[in-house]
Amino acid sequence: MSLIKVGVVGCGGRMGQALVGQIMDHKDAELSGGTERHDSPLIGQDIRHPDTNISSNLSITDDAEALFEASDVVIDFTCPTATVLHASYAIKHQTTHIVGTTGMTPEDEDSLKAASGKVPVVYASNFSLGVNVLCYLTQQAAHLLDDNFDIEVLEMHHRHKVDAPSGTALSLGKAAAAGRGKNLDQVADWARHGITGEREKGNIGFAVLRGGNVAGEHTVSFNADDERLEVTHKAGNRVIFARGAVHAALWAVSQDAGLYDMFDVLGLPES
Repeated sequence: MSLIKVGVVGCGGRMGQALVGQIMDHKDAELSGGTERHDSPLIGQDIRHPDTNISSNLSITDDAEALFEASDVVIDFTCPTATVLHASYAIKHQTTHIVGTTGMTPEDEDSLKAASGKVPVVYASNFSLGVNVLCYLTQQAAHLLDDNFDIEVLEMHHRHKVDAPSGTALSLGKAAAAGRGKNLDQVADWARHGITGEREKGNIGFAVLRGGNVAGEHTVSFNADDERLEVTHKAGNRVIFARGAVHAALWAVSQDAGLYDMFDVLGLPES
């Protein structure tokens, strides 16, 4: 069986390097290339394994379209503007698109929906297998526990993270809301400051911490009088996200066109 050709846009960053390592180590995958921004000093350098320094015999380029053309599947953890452009390349070259970009607006997400009409697209805020099981458990707990249990989502990330709450925290909030048959926009309590009054029953609150080099920690807390249930996931290294993204990439190439998430990849039932 031929190896699946997997490309990485943004291959020079911390996440990109983790993806390169996972692809080069995988028995069923072959690195097809990697790109960086046109003004990156990495352009022209060898793509090397981040741990062993073994060369892939490929050079970093700034030609994302050529990467989509040369690949069976491309993994994309970049920025919304770039991801929207990449979605058009996925359509043009019939390339499976794996998207972990956060901060996407509904308009940005429309580009992924358009691409998914032509090719498989996996779009997730977090590709960790453990985090996605956490989302599933959150959904089930919210369904089983009534609104006498107040739901709070707490997340912490490194000081360099630019969006808040994290995409994963939003996914956990959506899972909790779905478990109670609600839309998150109806019940989200995004921030508290000053004299806020009593907590509104049925709302889902969010708290955000930033500092140090924390890869990612998320806790969903269900709080009733005299008892509390908490489910937590702690990421020690971003390699867990890369591992899950490569797992999704190899799964997606054999799927029909459509918009998928990690529940689909893992075979977890939706609410």
